[in-house]
Amino acid sequence: MAPEAITGVILAGGLGRRMGGVDKGMQLLAGRSLVSHVAERLAPQVDCLLINANRSQAQYAALGYRVLVDQIPDFAGPLAGLHAALSAAETPWVATAPCDSPYLPLDLVSRLAAGLGSSGADLAVASVAGRLHPVFCLCRISLRDPLAAYLRQGGRRVAQWCDDMGAHRVDFDDQPLAFRNFNTLDDLSINAGGTNA
Repeated sequence: MAPEAITGVILAGGLGRRMGGVDKGMQLLAGRSLVSHVAERLAPQVDCLLINANRSQAQYAALGYRVLVDQIPDFAGPLAGLHAALSAAETPWVATAPCDSPYLPLDLVSRLAAGLGSSGADLAVASVAGRLHPVFCLCRISLRDPLAAYLRQGGRRVAQWCDDMGAHRVDFDDQPLAFRNFNTLDDLSINAGGTNA
């Protein structure tokens, strides 16, 4: 699967509850916003990059990427961001990563694509030591309608939807720290001088 067949999206549409309600993607790590760290690593892996954000749209747009808002109301979670990307993408595939994981693998998309090639599935998700990281996924845009139906029925659980869609798990056991995320302001202050893995 060539990169030009893939749209990347950074999921930054949440409420940041565990960060006290601040916009998580805009918080600073080593002097730069979390979302800028993620964009730096994800953009080279895809044909074009989008950002899913439901607030601070002007700040996100200033990074130079198109910003998408959820089509599903009331901050419905990461799946609503995926749905927005699947609706907007002009490529057959969409790859996602959350805005709070600044060390994501530099080979994330290629390895997810290789997993799909070997499995014939329409959806691949990352896994480390048996633990699923379903917000790191590569999804065929034909899953947009099943996802919309799941969301309309009140479904919000990312792992459940991935299981329902027969997602192929791709092991990243060699890069466990790449999926580290920052959930609280304390996490960020402790790692203020952090470096990319």
